[in-house]
Amino acid sequence: MDRFKSLLLKPWFVFFFTFFLIGGTLVFLSPNLFEGEIVYAQNGKQYVLEAPLSLAYFLGLGYEASEMTNVVDFYLTRRGYMLAFSLLFGFPILLAYRSFLATKNK
Repeated sequence: MDRFKSLLLKPWFVFFFTFFLIGGTLVFLSPNLFEGEIVYAQNGKQYVLEAPLSLAYFLGLGYEASEMTNVVDFYLTRRGYMLAFSLLFGFPILLAYRSFLATKNK
């Protein structure tokens, strides 16, 4: 336990630990948090549907192949990318900076 506490004072460890913890949660629990658009084709026409997406969809997880029969493409919007960036990089950077300040003030 003391070894883990000493690792929590190292900013790089804190960054990678929280990055993988948050990233793993967003991929394997696959919450549909991120704004995105789904492009699907029907009768020769393409339609765009705004829908919340999960990061697991981009890895091929979280959906059935039968659900994707008419889907041509899906992607995140700017707001979706901003939320993904802030969750995957913003929080880990802030926590790493906090651990940096904690070691600096000792």
